[in-house]
Amino acid sequence: MFFAPSDQSGVGGMCREIIHATPSWQGGPGRYDCMYVAKGGVDTDGFRSLLVARVRLFFSCAYNGHDYLCALVDWFLPVASEVCELTGMWIVAPEIDNQGQHVQSVISLDSIVRSAHLIAVYGNDIVPIDLHFSKTLDAFKAYYVNKYIDHHAHALAF
Repeated sequence: MFFAPSDQSGVGGMCREIIHATPSWQGGPGRYDCMYVAKGGVDTDGFRSLLVARVRLFFSCAYNGHDYLCALVDWFLPVASEVCELTGMWIVAPEIDNQGQHVQSVISLDSIVRSAHLIAVYGNDIVPIDLHFSKTLDAFKAYYVNKYIDHHAHALAF
């Protein structure tokens, strides 16, 4: 759980969000949410200052007497340097290594900005009727970064 800036909560107020990473959500399949991660040392605004990741695990580790709160994430990279002309949304694709596996990293929880919502780029293919929603982020080659999900996503990334 973290707190995201919120105009709706008033001047100094905050809006609480929860990002999930669990192998079973309410007795069903796992839930691994997506989020915006701040790029370090970048002097740009909007989406160019962010990365998109799907969290796989939250954990902490101790080193030299300090506890570090961390997350294991899968990365999604932009497929172009501009938004899609048709939708006005950025398109990202999973970062895949030479063995066809998702590229993963451990990040500090301090770098998480807020949750992100991805929509599959369906293309002209028919979506299989038996595709379970929990497999959506593994079933497609590219995803729109949904700026229409809420006011804050639009203001932050676009």
